[in-house]
Amino acid sequence: MELVVGAAERIAVIGDNGAGKSTLLRAIAGTVTLAAGERLVELPGGFALAEQRPDFAPDATIAEALDELLADVHRIESEIQETAERVAHAEVDEQPAFLDRLSAVMDRFEARDGYHLDQRVDAALDQLGLGGLDRARPVSALSGGERARLALAAALSSEAELLLLDEPTNDLDDAGISWLEERLSRHRGALVVVTHDRVFLDKFATALIRVENGVLRRYGDSYPGYLAAREAERRRLLEEHEAWRQDLARNEALIAANAFRLDAIPQKRERAIFGHAAFRARSRDHGATRRIGMAKGRVARLRANPAPRPADPLRFLAPFTGDRSPEAGDDSSTGALLLAADAVRLSVDGTGPRLALDSMEVRTGERWLISGPNGAGKTTLLRLLAGELTPLQGTVWQRPDIRMAWLRQDLATGSRKTLLDAFANATDAYRDDAAELLLRLGLFHPDELPRRLTDMSIGQRRRFEVAVAVTAPSDILLLDEPTNHLNPELVEQLEHALLDYPGAVLTVTHDRRWRELATTAGQLRRIHVSPGGEVSAMPSPG
Repeated sequence: MELVVGAAERIAVIGDNGAGKSTLLRAIAGTVTLAAGERLVELPGGFALAEQRPDFAPDATIAEALDELLADVHRIESEIQETAERVAHAEVDEQPAFLDRLSAVMDRFEARDGYHLDQRVDAALDQLGLGGLDRARPVSALSGGERARLALAAALSSEAELLLLDEPTNDLDDAGISWLEERLSRHRGALVVVTHDRVFLDKFATALIRVENGVLRRYGDSYPGYLAAREAERRRLLEEHEAWRQDLARNEALIAANAFRLDAIPQKRERAIFGHAAFRARSRDHGATRRIGMAKGRVARLRANPAPRPADPLRFLAPFTGDRSPEAGDDSSTGALLLAADAVRLSVDGTGPRLALDSMEVRTGERWLISGPNGAGKTTLLRLLAGELTPLQGTVWQRPDIRMAWLRQDLATGSRKTLLDAFANATDAYRDDAAELLLRLGLFHPDELPRRLTDMSIGQRRRFEVAVAVTAPSDILLLDEPTNHLNPELVEQLEHALLDYPGAVLTVTHDRRWRELATTAGQLRRIHVSPGGEVSAMPSPG
C-alpha cells in the first residue's frame, strides 16, 4: 500500500476500530518500525503527533510531559545555543560557516515561532480545559481524556508543518471544538487526522483514506464525495453479483435440460436381422454432451470465483408489533404510552448517582434528545427508565411486556459465547437462521462468527449491539453515545434506518451531526440534565 501526503493536504483517515488507523499515524511519524517498504520524508517544518492514548514515563510531571511532546522545537532551540557558542569560539576562517549554520537554524526556529511557544501552550491548555493544572503534578494523575488533550495542545502549539491528530474532537466540549477548528483553519501545512466526527470531516477533509483489512483506499472530493463513491461501489457490486447469479443459474439450467435429453436417448438398439448383437443407434449426444461439459466448466469457474452480494444499507428487520396500551390512558391523537416517570428522585440521602425528574411520558414514534454535561446523569436517566435503577422516591411505569434495545456507552467485555451463539440467543433465532441474518447485515465476516465476544475489539462489540438492535423486535431504543466506535458510513446508515423505526428512540449523544439531524425530525422532544441531576424540558425545534 502507498500513501502520499502533499504539502497542504487535509487527509482524514477512517475505518472500524482496530483497523489500524492509529498505527498508520505512527507509521507516518516514524514511531513504529515498518515490516516492509520505506518511509520517505521531505519535511523541513517537522511534524507533531497527538495520539489518542499518549504514553509518558510513569514518574513524569505535566511539565516534563510537555517538554517531551515539544522536544523537536526544544532541540532547535538547543541547536541555536550550541551553534552560537561555536561561533564565539571558532577561528576567524571558520566563523562564516558557523554563522551560516546559525542563520539557518534561527530561520527554522522562527518558522516554528519558537519565541512564543510557551504563550501558545498556555493558551491552548486554557482553551482545552486544562489551564488550571499544576505543571508539577504527575501526568499519571490525569484521566485518559486529559492526557489526550495535553498532547493535542502541544501538537497545535508546535507550529509543525505536518499535524498528525488521532480523534482530536474526542473529549472536547463545543467551545473546545470551535477553538480547535478555528486553529486548524489557520494551519498552513498538511493535516492527517483520524476522526469519526462527520462535521469535522465535512469542514476539513479534502481526501479520505479508508483502512480496511490492512489495505488503504483513497477517496477524493471530500466527505460527501466519499459517501457518493461508496454508494456507487455498492451498486456496482450489486450489479456484478446479479450478473454472476444469472450466469450461474443459466448454466445450471443448461446442465439440467441437456442431462434430461441425454437420458431420453437410447444408447443401444437391437438389430432385427442379425439376432441379438447390439450397436449404437446414432450419436448419443447430438451435441448435448459437449454443451454439458462446457456448462459444467463454467459453473465450476463461477463457484470458484463468486461475486458476493454487498450488504444492503442498515435497516430494522423485525416487524413492529407494539399495540396501544388501554391501561395507559391514551387518546387517539398520540401514540401508545410506553413508559412514564413521576416525581422520581435518586440519591435523596446524598449517596450514589443523583437525579431529579418531575414528569416524563414516552410514546410510540417519539424521538427524545437528552443533553447535558459529562457526569450530569444522562446515562443514569436511561438506566432509570429502562428499569435498571430503582428510584428512592416516585414511580417509573413501563407498559407490560415492553421490549427495549440498548446501545450502551460503556460496553461490557461480553460473554464467553461465540458471536453467532450470542446473536442467536439475543434474537431468539436458530443458529443457521441467525448466521444468515447476521451476515446479511454486512457487519461481520463469516470467519468472525465462531469468535468469542470476550476476544473481540470494542468496535466489534459495538457492531454486535447494532446487529441485535436492528434484528430483535423492540418498542424503545435507548442510544447512549451511539456513534462511538462506529465508522462514519455505518453511523449514516443507522441514522437513516431510524427514520423508519416506528417505536420510540431516546438518544444521548455528543455527535454534532446527529444532533443537527435530530433537531429537524418530527416529534422531537428535548430534555436537559444539569450538573446537579435536575432533569428539565427544553423547547423543541420549530
